Amino acid sequence: MAQKVVIVGAGPVGSLAALYAAVRGHDVEIYELRPDLRDPETTPLNFAKSINLALSERGINSLRQTGLSEIVDLILGETFPMHGRMIHVRKLGKYVREAQLYDARGKSLLAMDRTGLNKALLDHLEAMPNVKFFFNYKLVGADFKKNLAWFERHQKADPVRGTEIEIPFDFMIGADGAHSAVRYHLMKFVPMSYQQTYIDKLWCQFHVPPTASGDFRLPPNYLHIWPQDESMFIALPNLDKTFTSTLFLTRSGFEKLDASGNIVEYFTSKFPGVVPDLITADELRKQYTTNQHLPLISVKCTPYHYGGSAVIVGDAAHAMVPFYGQGMNAGLEDIRVLFEFLDQHPHDRAAALRAYSKHRTPDAHTINDLADRNYNEMASDVKNPMYLLRKWLEESLDLYLPAAGWATQYSRITFSNIRYSEVLRASQRQARVLNGVVGFLLASVAGFGLWFARRGGGGESVKRGVLRSICWAARRTQDLVRG
Repeated sequence: MAQKVVIVGAGPVGSLAALYAAVRGHDVEIYELRPDLRDPETTPLNFAKSINLALSERGINSLRQTGLSEIVDLILGETFPMHGRMIHVRKLGKYVREAQLYDARGKSLLAMDRTGLNKALLDHLEAMPNVKFFFNYKLVGADFKKNLAWFERHQKADPVRGTEIEIPFDFMIGADGAHSAVRYHLMKFVPMSYQQTYIDKLWCQFHVPPTASGDFRLPPNYLHIWPQDESMFIALPNLDKTFTSTLFLTRSGFEKLDASGNIVEYFTSKFPGVVPDLITADELRKQYTTNQHLPLISVKCTPYHYGGSAVIVGDAAHAMVPFYGQGMNAGLEDIRVLFEFLDQHPHDRAAALRAYSKHRTPDAHTINDLADRNYNEMASDVKNPMYLLRKWLEESLDLYLPAAGWATQYSRITFSNIRYSEVLRASQRQARVLNGVVGFLLASVAGFGLWFARRGGGGESVKRGVLRSICWAARRTQDLVRG
């Protein structure tokens, strides 16, 4: 039976929620505080030229589950594949670039402009007869027992600006970001565990233009990283041959840089090859001064719902730092998982929402924590020989001995739909096994490697022999770990 579904927030997550509801025949109303981003006069989100996201398997799968193949094809057609990271460092005084593939089997992330994804979803929704948009409307109140919401008109120079309207609904989905109004009103009705943290890092965005001949200034199929422990500069490719780049730095670091004015000198010493190869000194100063230095926020809460009347998704439920590239993907996955539970309980939405909160909370908390920790991997570990050795070992076992069931945590997070909490448990098991191998089976590895090499001969046999012996040692250690 068709019901009235009110979506608060018209970003990618809210738009996808509207699509899922609309294709199920519900009457959908979307309320958004900001103007329609498709309007040329609308200021881009966060006042930057564009915001990139890395679309991975979870996000792609969630788009596919709408059943609308045409919208999926359109969106994927606007993406740019990134095969791995390109690390920019100085070694022995020389500037070098080192490529690190994301996955041993050649899987790639897809770089995409967030606004482009949002526009594609909004355009498709606008063509659906059971969907209505209400831009420039702020949620100012909600009664989740009576299923009523109050919105206020917020368009500038509008004669009815500030006019409040009352909207009845059957079901409300809050997808209105980290500072969610839906979450604020939801907390009046349900005891909610809530934690909001401002991370001790700010970010500032930069735009890298094409070369004079219209080409990329860097190899395009990579996420480029300049790691510096306390700071980091990254660059993601765009279809128009530009790069969207971001500086991450502690708040005190930004304050010192602002006070000194030595922006070019800082970039020259920390991030080799950026000035003037990517950005001229004058343009760097201008963009650093003009573009906002924005905070990074982390939000954890639970439960995500009240009765059968309302639920929060995406950043409203679990805002996270961007260092795992999973914020948007996790939000899109929220919608797929939510509607799976709603489909399982077609006549009891309260039961569906209870099941959703119970199921999704550990996954959201896990990826939130992993995103926070992954800064160290991007800014420090990528230069660490031990990190590279472990990555090679796990990828090699996955590639040459798939029956062993090994994979990197990054690969499971990014290129599968396995629950985040299950990925963490699998990674922890692998870590215990590897620690055991390194701790007291190293001699067995070497001995069996030589034995296999003598039997088979040749360099490839040595490699396979060593991997087989490592696998054997890992299995023995895994038996010990399991007790």
